[in-house]
Amino acid sequence: MKKIVLLTICAVIFQVSCSSSNTQDQDPNTDPVNQNPTESSEWSIPIADVFDGGPGRDGIPALENPGFVTVEDDFLLLDNDLVLGYKNGDDIRAYQHLVLDWHEIINDNVGDVSVAVTYCPLTGTGIGWNRVINGKETTFGVSGLLYNTNLIPFDRETQSNWSQILNESVNGQLIGETVELISLVETDWKTWKAMYPSTKVLSSNTGFSRTYGIYPYFDYKTSNDFFLFPVEKDNRLPLKERVLAIVDGADAKTYRFLDLTTENIVRDSFKGIEHLIVGNENFMVSFELDSNTGSLDFEYVFDGSDVILRDSENNQWNIFGEAVSGPRNGERLRSSPAFMGYWFSIPAFYNTEIYSN
Repeated sequence: MKKIVLLTICAVIFQVSCSSSNTQDQDPNTDPVNQNPTESSEWSIPIADVFDGGPGRDGIPALENPGFVTVEDDFLLLDNDLVLGYKNGDDIRAYQHLVLDWHEIINDNVGDVSVAVTYCPLTGTGIGWNRVINGKETTFGVSGLLYNTNLIPFDRETQSNWSQILNESVNGQLIGETVELISLVETDWKTWKAMYPSTKVLSSNTGFSRTYGIYPYFDYKTSNDFFLFPVEKDNRLPLKERVLAIVDGADAKTYRFLDLTTENIVRDSFKGIEHLIVGNENFMVSFELDSNTGSLDFEYVFDGSDVILRDSENNQWNIFGEAVSGPRNGERLRSSPAFMGYWFSIPAFYNTEIYSN
């Protein structure tokens, strides 16, 4: 059995890292031991739980300022394929899991925002990071290391290693620094393109030879028994169920799609902050309510457009929390510090509560 698991891991690593490349591929003269000093420098996480995934630093190549196509020009995505959507004014972009499965990080500039779209296929977590750290813009690459089977990016400015799910540097010059989150919306392609028919979508012409239409990890995302690396497992929910996690310090609270089947709005308090969780079977998003917005009564009005809420003042709010009509037009609800991911990955990093209505 151990031999079968080892062969499976090797096959997956070979699939993801071995293909023809362009200039972003790893330099063969680089010493991977010095790049990933797992035994010679300080880590803020248990070093025994940091695993070498195999490809080495940049063995899985992150993308930088990739190309985009229109909805009409995309021939890869199916309606039920998941995307991570981002909106900055009128610049609207979709980053599909089909490409992120193979690259894990996309460094992009969307208007005046320098964003890193990070996605770990082993934990199913898609999180947006601001690439400006301590006033300097950087890009992120894939270190090839994993903590609790989750992606460890590194920044090219200081070579520091970061934990994706913890959103902080865990090794190197910037150890202890946190990163500013950028709100992404995860949903299926059908829903996203109906909301934003003028969206740009990441081109599959990345300069790398990858079989983007084929998932590289076999039945990993559907099998609750299939794991490539060790991680503690909390069986309160199915391990690979996709959930929304709101995080605050060392704690998290998770919400399920099942919570939104009867009512499409959950108003809940977590660590003294009131959150508004909104969604249906295709998406979940969450916003923080404060003294300015906590007195509003919200109604779910999603009809396929990007407008999902109307409030007691007759304002309409889109899926990014922007007021698009009404007396608060131009205002924005503050996004909760939240992300989507497989259930098992949340209690592996946080003291985790499950919402119960």
